Amino acid sequence: MKKSEWSDREIEELLRQMPKIQDHRDPRDIYQNLSFKKRKSFPWVVPSIAAAAALFLIIILGTKLLDGPTPNYSLDQSSEKKTAEQHITMKKEDSSAKDKSLSRTENFDRMSEGPLKTAVYEDEIGNGKVITYWIPDSQIQNLIPVSTIVNEPQNKSWLDLFNEHMSQLKEDAWGLSEYYPINGEFKYDEQKQILEVNVSEDHQYGQGASNEQFLDIIKKDIASNSNVKKVKLFTNGKPGIEFGNTGIKYELNIQPEKKHGYLFYYPDQHEVPYLVPTNDSFKTIKDAIAAMKKDDLTYGLKKSMHLELRDKDMTIQKNTLHVSVDENAQLKNDQLTLFSYEALLLTAKEFGIEKVMVNNAPIKNIGPFDLSKENKVPIAPNLRNVE
Repeated sequence: MKKSEWSDREIEELLRQMPKIQDHRDPRDIYQNLSFKKRKSFPWVVPSIAAAAALFLIIILGTKLLDGPTPNYSLDQSSEKKTAEQHITMKKEDSSAKDKSLSRTENFDRMSEGPLKTAVYEDEIGNGKVITYWIPDSQIQNLIPVSTIVNEPQNKSWLDLFNEHMSQLKEDAWGLSEYYPINGEFKYDEQKQILEVNVSEDHQYGQGASNEQFLDIIKKDIASNSNVKKVKLFTNGKPGIEFGNTGIKYELNIQPEKKHGYLFYYPDQHEVPYLVPTNDSFKTIKDAIAAMKKDDLTYGLKKSMHLELRDKDMTIQKNTLHVSVDENAQLKNDQLTLFSYEALLLTAKEFGIEKVMVNNAPIKNIGPFDLSKENKVPIAPNLRNVE
């Protein structure tokens, strides 16, 4: 017979495929039997058993060599299934971690190629529509405006789009509080031009400080996306929503809030700030820009004005804000400067200004913005993708 070329590993694998032998006896009985047999053992028994085992192994191996290995379908399929499931699980975990990492940086994953803007601008919308949601930060101190572009509105109203996409918001990945979708229903009465907000009977928006936050979110959501002036409140179809601190409220008047500056809010473990309106409003844009040079420690907001602008040269002409940079300022074309410039553009928008012009810019560009020209203010802040 030809000498077997089976390796130790192949033999070991073959032995593993042999049927398992299970002994259901009590371990103490086995031990007693072994002890008894040990006392009555004979010197010829062990060699005989070894020889029999060797003969049995030769027979098995000879059969395998002549007929080829018999596949163990049950074992192979089970092993393959387990391996595949582990692979899928690992892939899902890797994909989940990757998605979360990407969603945290969103549109800023190409920052190594140069500074990138964060707001939404007119030339980016195309045939789409911008929807803005106001989301509480992780500390429930500030409401953060987050905007998205719906690329295929299909002639739907802003309210239809608002309702459809609020379940797709990625608050946790964005470093914000989970708030949407709102536990209620929004309907617009076109004849009366009134928006109806109907919350479910088990809503919790009226408990503690959340009642004021809920009303603020409703006001800001509607003011940012529509021209609606009045909202009627319902609970399970009945007029009014009860709030613990203020009692039952039946309606809200919507008045767009303007004349705020914009500061930076940095979520935990995020390097990209949100541009957030100040809690206070200001009489002039100069006052707003002055506030943007300081941190707001009360609400955990950071200063956003890193451009050294000369107050005396700040003027508004034909809806264009003209500013000048200090002569000794070293203006850089980096990401922080770009965010600061966008904060200036958004603040200008708060005061009804349409464009901004830097008269004596020491550099030609900040990111995609050409400083030798007038730049239009954004449509909305903090662009994020939800589709």
